[in-house]
Amino acid sequence: MKRSKLFLAAFLLISGIFFSCEDQVTTTYTYRTMLPVFLEMSDVRARMIAVEPAQPLDNPGKIYIYKDFLFVNEPTKGIHILDNSNPSNPINLSFIPIEGNVDLAINSDILYADNYVDLLAFDISKISNIKLVKRVEDVFMHMYRHETGQIITFKDTVITTESPRWETMGWLARSDMSFTANMAAASQSYGTGGSMARFTLMDGHLYAVDETTMRVFDVQIAAEPKFVKPIDLGWGIETIFPFQKKLFIGSNRGMHIYDASTPHSPTRMAVYEHVVACDPVVVNEEHAFVTLRSGNFCVNNINELQVIDIKNPYEPKLKKAYPMLNPHGLGLAGDFLYVTEGRHGLKSFNVKDIMNIDKNQLEFLQSMKSVDLIPGPKSLIVIGPDGICQYDYSTPSKLKKLSCIQVTNPVIIS
Repeated sequence: MKRSKLFLAAFLLISGIFFSCEDQVTTTYTYRTMLPVFLEMSDVRARMIAVEPAQPLDNPGKIYIYKDFLFVNEPTKGIHILDNSNPSNPINLSFIPIEGNVDLAINSDILYADNYVDLLAFDISKISNIKLVKRVEDVFMHMYRHETGQIITFKDTVITTESPRWETMGWLARSDMSFTANMAAASQSYGTGGSMARFTLMDGHLYAVDETTMRVFDVQIAAEPKFVKPIDLGWGIETIFPFQKKLFIGSNRGMHIYDASTPHSPTRMAVYEHVVACDPVVVNEEHAFVTLRSGNFCVNNINELQVIDIKNPYEPKLKKAYPMLNPHGLGLAGDFLYVTEGRHGLKSFNVKDIMNIDKNQLEFLQSMKSVDLIPGPKSLIVIGPDGICQYDYSTPSKLKKLSCIQVTNPVIIS
């Protein structure tokens, strides 16, 4: 009965979108979206994972850099590995097929990746001979339908429709549901990911958040991840960012700050609340920078950058808000902030004077559709629906394009 109700709800939702009335149809739109499917996890575990030759990027989700390599998640399918020792000429090396994968993080040559409800650990010390060394079963329990033992997941689906309303249910919807890695201020043994993070590493521990829960893993022995415990966070959790033994957790209603000085048991310090909106966050010593946007599942029509005073992490306070077009991910590099504006492009700012950020905009690259980025040691890596581009940002006021990897099936974003 519950399964029938779920399918009925999904059908009604899709039907409402497909068959709503339009006064006039002038064109068609092609989108990617994720439709629900049910699987037996025992069947998934029985299938062997073997590294494959390089595959073209069809639908890249998350980016992650480790040493001279760029890892690109293909949502629900696996992970591309590229040699990025020369950002002007990244070389596609291989592909790890991982069903249900939407996340990755790397700690001391061990790649962590989700496989639906399980956490996998791969030894990547020899990039030409990657091996699965550990599977931690049944840790992402929210994907289970407990009455049947099945897991509910989502199939990547391309849809052509006459309605532009699919803009809110495609590529970005998948990004917001997924886990990823954000390794700001990490040690050399950790990699670096984008601001849409739901996975992060700090002090020998892996933290993974879903819509309601933070799961803590002990990874002090990198190849032997151990599940420690879940921590309830409340509804609407979206991202996680580590900084100076604190965890900054973005939700669609605000920002949570957790003290992680005891790594296996983080404790809440404060919650800064805002209106309901999608909410990634990055921080420095004094301020948190938060983007709020409309569209997708972000119900309020608000698009802005908020600067929050966190000098006293027990009492975060809004310092100033700046209007934006449709901001998504963001990244800090010293006094410079880079903001992805979805289909509108990529912006850069000098944020040394946080009360006058709008007066210190450096560039607005309107040709670069963008949803997230990584300020890396060699380049600024930007991902969007059309592909992945890298820029020389040694002169922050003038980004210089180094390379772009185009995808085979570009999609529309809101």
